[in-house]
Amino acid sequence: MSGFFGGGKQGRPQLCPSCGTLVGANATRCHQCGANLTFSMAAASRSLGNLLPATAPATYGILGFSCLLYIVSLLATIRTNGLQPPGGGGVFALLGIGGIDGNVLQRFGASLPLPYDVAQPWRLVMAVFLHGSLMHIIFNMWVLMDIGPQIEELYGSARFFFIYVLTGIAGYILSSLRGHFSVGGSGALLGLIGVLLAITTGRKSAGMQMLRSQIIRWLIYIAIWGFLFPGIDNYAHFGGLVAGFGLGKIMADRPPGSPEERNRANALGWATAVIVIASVAFMMKGLIQSGG
Repeated sequence: MSGFFGGGKQGRPQLCPSCGTLVGANATRCHQCGANLTFSMAAASRSLGNLLPATAPATYGILGFSCLLYIVSLLATIRTNGLQPPGGGGVFALLGIGGIDGNVLQRFGASLPLPYDVAQPWRLVMAVFLHGSLMHIIFNMWVLMDIGPQIEELYGSARFFFIYVLTGIAGYILSSLRGHFSVGGSGALLGLIGVLLAITTGRKSAGMQMLRSQIIRWLIYIAIWGFLFPGIDNYAHFGGLVAGFGLGKIMADRPPGSPEERNRANALGWATAVIVIASVAFMMKGLIQSGG
């Protein structure tokens, strides 16, 4: 009867993914901000967000992708060399548990000295998510889960993802200039610390001063660790830290407020995702050409 008299089946009103305005069930464009409700970046971000954890989705996405790459590279190492016991003794044996073969890391996208990274710039991205041993990834992901959700809540998921990848790339550009072979998310993590250092600089509140003191202690510990243990890429750390500090001074330390800000943030996030996906594609192409 409802169909006969023209009532039809009515859906529920929906929220615009860009500005949050309540719009009609059959609307295709928001009457408030004009965003396309189906094909806009905001709509795509909303759909992707439904597949990820509600809290800190970008942080968990980085964690999952990094762990996946570590597992795949470990399996490739075992297939190539078998399961080898770590060399050295004491701390060095502990740090070498689950070590990844250097040739495997190179095929998967380790950052190489500058002439190679210029010819294969996707390495600057892939190196951010690769790790050289079990303790390497455990330590980096522990730091990520410690500070990542806070910064993601502060800047929003899209801008947080942009900051993480960009500061990691900046760290590997400096590392590549110095002729290093390197992997790991440490440069990006120092980028996050650089952001925190920037937003606490000049703030007089007790909370900000306490956070700044804690950040400085972290930097001192990281610097000492970097000078005591060989193989740590201090140039990648420094490059990520400087890039993060610069972004922290440029970007507003709050989630996007207006529809325009949300659209810009979504654009940054999706552009970063496209770069990461393209880097994975180049990595896989190289693996196929080299026979896996």
